[in-house]
Amino acid sequence: MESKIWLSSPHMGGNEQSYINNAFDTNWIAPLGPHVNGFESDLQNYLKEDTHAAVLSSGTAALHLALILLNVKEGDEVICQSKTFSASANPIVYQGATPVFVDSEKDTWNMCPETLEIALQDRIKKGKKPKAIIAVHLYGMPYKADEIHNIANAFNIPVIEDSAEALGSCYKNKKCGTFGDISILSFNGNKIITTSGGGALITKDKAIKQKAVFLSTQARDNAVEYLHSSIGYNYRLSNVLAGIGRGQMEVLDDRVLARRHNFDTYKATLNNIDEITFLEEPEGYYSNRWLSCILTPSEEIKEGLRLKLLEHNIESRPLWKPMHQQPVFKACPSYLNGISDDLFKKGLCLPSGSNLTENELNRVISAIKTYFRA
Repeated sequence: MESKIWLSSPHMGGNEQSYINNAFDTNWIAPLGPHVNGFESDLQNYLKEDTHAAVLSSGTAALHLALILLNVKEGDEVICQSKTFSASANPIVYQGATPVFVDSEKDTWNMCPETLEIALQDRIKKGKKPKAIIAVHLYGMPYKADEIHNIANAFNIPVIEDSAEALGSCYKNKKCGTFGDISILSFNGNKIITTSGGGALITKDKAIKQKAVFLSTQARDNAVEYLHSSIGYNYRLSNVLAGIGRGQMEVLDDRVLARRHNFDTYKATLNNIDEITFLEEPEGYYSNRWLSCILTPSEEIKEGLRLKLLEHNIESRPLWKPMHQQPVFKACPSYLNGISDDLFKKGLCLPSGSNLTENELNRVISAIKTYFRA
């Protein structure tokens, strides 16, 4: 059996261990410490735009706190991109609110501005003005930020920018993670950089960052005794994992270039196969190419290719199943145009890790070519 080729595995840079050793040597084995502060500074220096970062236990925790900070409560509605991973929508339900799903557009596969406007007008007509909009940079491709934020501003609704998959991506020379009223990042094991598990809440308002840290550390009031006047959460990132993050930040630009190299290699070597198409970058967009994705002509061909890769011990995955198709969200309102359904039927994510060797890339390419020659 050939060795396993994973979809997107962790990739250490080398210096992470020195940060971890420092945490142990200094006994900072806690959800606070110099690496927590240092990791936040590293993120802020990378993103620029006068950002403030609060590093947390996961991107999901960051989304949950973002909704709390925007005062989303039971009975409220929140617009959410349908074509995404369920973690984008689950925190809405944590708050007792209802997700309202909006379909995609073809240029970036992200939230469709026209469909968003239709959804907002209809929800308001029904007396349910949404409290927030969660827009996602899918697979590292930036969403149409100008259009989405102009619509949000016109309706006076804040945007939570889900940049879990897009650290290192840019829209019009501005880093993803800096567009939202509140933005979130993920450092899960499969992301562009990882802290094993982890995430961050990004804001340009220092008071919001401070409130996020307060809530993420059990909302303990400033008192000698353990005094709590708010419900808190155990969402803060540990100093040990933050140390991993500091080491990962040192190689972030290299990781982006490696993943873009994967995409460019797939495109250059498979462009003569008529049954395969790739998502191009619109002008002004720069994707980290977190995952390299292709579209095939049909669900049958997509699944046949996935199984052929599996025969060669190569992991691939269908594009995210839209949230409006998920059993848990079947009762939620949805505004659809058919695009995300079509993407799910025809789309496949190829191995994309920054640690893929040229030999592994060639194995994937060879298996794909074999399938389409058969």
